[in-house]
Amino acid sequence: MTAQDPNRVFKSGFVTIAGAPNAGKSTLLNRIVGQKVSIISSKPQTTRTRILGVCHRPGAQVVFYDTPGIFAAGDRFNAKIVGTALSAVAEADLLLAVVDAARPDPAAEELLAEKIAGRRLPVVIALNKVDLIAEKGALLAMIERWSDRRGCQAVVPVSALDGTQVEELVAALIAALPEGPPYFPEEALTDATERFIAAELIREKIFRLTGEEVPYASAVTVEAFKVSADGRKVSIAATIHLERDSQKGIVIGKGGAMLKRIGSEARREIEQMTGASVFLKLFVRVQKNWRKDAKAIERFGY
Repeated sequence: MTAQDPNRVFKSGFVTIAGAPNAGKSTLLNRIVGQKVSIISSKPQTTRTRILGVCHRPGAQVVFYDTPGIFAAGDRFNAKIVGTALSAVAEADLLLAVVDAARPDPAAEELLAEKIAGRRLPVVIALNKVDLIAEKGALLAMIERWSDRRGCQAVVPVSALDGTQVEELVAALIAALPEGPPYFPEEALTDATERFIAAELIREKIFRLTGEEVPYASAVTVEAFKVSADGRKVSIAATIHLERDSQKGIVIGKGGAMLKRIGSEARREIEQMTGASVFLKLFVRVQKNWRKDAKAIERFGY
């Protein structure tokens, strides 16, 4: 870790990213960190666990918690996911609330405001997806509405997709953080292991390549993650868990085509992450109604 100038104020802290499903929280984190540490897809509820990402800027270090979307959960599994997000809010120094400005959802906004109210945390609002807004008057009205929220330190319109005003958002977050030491070395971008990220990348491909209930009924566990002595090869064995036999048929596909595509696309990204040649073996297993099974939910890391 590079030594800090003792005469220079250093700011640091933990920032929880919260918002409705599909508001662009994970895309924003990846943009800020400069590397993919959290998986993304166009489907809501892609993020299921708390993901840590570290942002390094001159004189500051911001440690982010990317969280699952906050929504009205109707079952044990989704309640567990929302609970993960709310627990991360309780542990933060600052809250970054991400709002989909292109498709305002008053009900989702009120639910988010209700869940974070009374936590006595300073809040910075990111109005995301401004690249999709043609009517700027509507954006100004939204800025005014959120600025009136209790505890709001700043409202910053951004586009996580193209990077518009993302650095301005980071500056607003740093301004709201207390003085403190760096918590991670300068080269650290996340505390997640490569094994964990590999499982998440496989699950991301399921979300992107399959439809209907299949993504939500899937979980991925890595049974083996072996690195060769010279570090140039990685062998991974992973299992895709599903709830019904019909889902298994969809994931495997005709002649195994879908499973092969999931494996191929995941392998390429795992190779980018590890810098090694990857051999990836995927298995598919049906565990009936695992999302209703408390032990299975815990075993799969949720």
